[in-house]
Amino acid sequence: MNKVDPISLQRRFWNRWNAEHREHEIQDVCIRQAEVVLDWLNSLGRNDLNILEVGCGSGWLCPRLLPFGRVTGTDLSDDVLARVRQRVPEVTFVSGDFMKLDLGSSPFDVVITLEVLSHVADQPSFVRKLASYLRPGGHLMLATQNRFVLERFNRISPPAPGQLRRWVSRHELRRLLTPEFEVLELFSVSPKANRGFMRLVNSEKLNRPLKAIFGDRIERLKEAMGLGWTLMALARRRH
Repeated sequence: MNKVDPISLQRRFWNRWNAEHREHEIQDVCIRQAEVVLDWLNSLGRNDLNILEVGCGSGWLCPRLLPFGRVTGTDLSDDVLARVRQRVPEVTFVSGDFMKLDLGSSPFDVVITLEVLSHVADQPSFVRKLASYLRPGGHLMLATQNRFVLERFNRISPPAPGQLRRWVSRHELRRLLTPEFEVLELFSVSPKANRGFMRLVNSEKLNRPLKAIFGDRIERLKEAMGLGWTLMALARRRH
């Protein structure tokens, strides 16, 4: 019996998943990630950046990056990117396995990758390749699932064929990044839970009146305590 190429399985999964989800709806977790990334980009104070988004999926974030400079997006989902090119012609989209792609020798000022790390087989090699596309001193803006929160406070369906799942903790993420990067910021966002005590803590019924009184301060406190669904890392490539 012939074995199916793992990358082909992953490509098939992500083409289907993006077509069913990201091309139709952007969830609150993603919107919060984008807010953080845009704040980081604004803090750089430039509009001439060369930006690469690795794992851009449906390309939903790429148009929001254009005010900061030139944008290249890459993803394994070739069918999805074929449609994205029609919707967002101002962005250069390159489909393929990032670990085998050659994106040229011109270094990028910023590399952005949202919820991709947990879906690659060799995470240290992935981080090294991210660094290889950055100029010395360039910035990595990364989001990935928070293993502590997902394992303890959430019920998650088993991975589908072609879906890799290798969540990391905050400490594991720092260890992964440190050989290539100086970690400038590392925190969690988007508190979310569907089981245990944290389900009550994060319930809409409890948080709606608290938000009316305290605004986003309670949510930000939970994020600062590491209780967010997502880990966000801002890192600078070492010279």
